[in-house]
This record gives sequence, structure tokens and C-alpha cells, in this order.
Amino acid sequence: MNNQVLILGIGNVLWADEGFGVRCIEILDRNWSFPERVKLLDGGTQGLYLLPFIEESDVLLIFDAIDYGLEPGALKVVEGKEVPSFMGARKLSLHQTGFQEVIATAQFIGRCPNHLILVGCQPEELDDYGGGLRDVVAAQIPLAIDIALEKLRVYGVFPEKEFSNRQLLTSSPISRDTYEGERPSTKDACRIGDPRFFPLTE
Repeated sequence: MNNQVLILGIGNVLWADEGFGVRCIEILDRNWSFPERVKLLDGGTQGLYLLPFIEESDVLLIFDAIDYGLEPGALKVVEGKEVPSFMGARKLSLHQTGFQEVIATAQFIGRCPNHLILVGCQPEELDDYGGGLRDVVAAQIPLAIDIALEKLRVYGVFPEKEFSNRQLLTSSPISRDTYEGERPSTKDACRIGDPRFFPLTE
């Protein structure tokens, strides 16, 4: 198969579990080597700026934090025509409405990928600016990746598990290890603020 494949993580790592999708991409990028026809992308909260990447893809697999109304940490996979409705059904933040618009725009111009897969995780905590993933959500990253890789095998994608010294997508200061490892204690930074990003007034 020669399908162009885009593996996309969306969300905002500054808001706790909102960063789930981006952290999945970070792990994939660090530990797996993919064929040239497969592109990994940290989509962050870029919204319509992602459209060119969407248009050139035949298969789109998305990692994201989605409020399914389930227990925190629950994973749910949605495929095909159902994906756009789940991306905007319960908005967690501005990025989801934006991405639903990206899909709608791609469909309108006839350039939407033929195959859509959403691997979503139910968040536990979002109201923590400067915070990291909660344990129950972080623990689901390996399973989410396993599910994604299984789905991609259908399209002839068989990556090799191999760490390399290449330039990674996620820069060191915002990588999960650095970002969460340097987070101040709850004594020094309340759950709605982190002085590294949101100075607290005395």
C-alpha cells in the first residue's frame, strides 16, 4: 500500500490532561521509526493551520483528550464518519471546535482523508494551567499507542521499535520529562497556576 498516513496529536500540554494527544505523539516519535509515507505531527492547538497536512493524507489517525462522559482514563476508538461528531460533541477547549472545522473544511473541498481514526482518552483534570497528565491518563498512553499501531497495520504500516538520536518533534523544554519534572510542588503552585507560565501575585 502507498497510502499517505498522518498520525496527529492535538491538544494543549499546558492544561493537564489536555496534552494527552501530544504526549502520545512524543512517545511514538521517540521510540518508533516509521516509513517515509507516514508523518507524525504535534498539532497542538493549530486548528485550520493543519489543513494542508490533512489534505495530503489518505489515512488520518488522531490522538486526543475527549470527554466521552466515561470514567477518567477510559479509552475509546471512533472511526470513519463518526469522527467529526466526536471531535466537537463535548468541547474541552478551543482546539476541538477548531479541529472539527478543519475536518469539515477538508470534506467541503473534497480533500478529506478516506480513512479517519480517533483514539481518545477521557480526561480527569483540565483546570490546571502548567500542570501535567494525571496518572490515570498517562497510564493509558502505552495502550493507546498499541491500539493505534494495530489500526495502522491494516494500511500496511509496520514501524520498527527503535530509539534514534534524530531531532525529535518535541523540544526538550516542553518534553514531558522536563515539563512535569520541573513543575513546582502544590505548595508553590496552586492547581490553577504555575509561575513558570502564569505568575502568581503576592
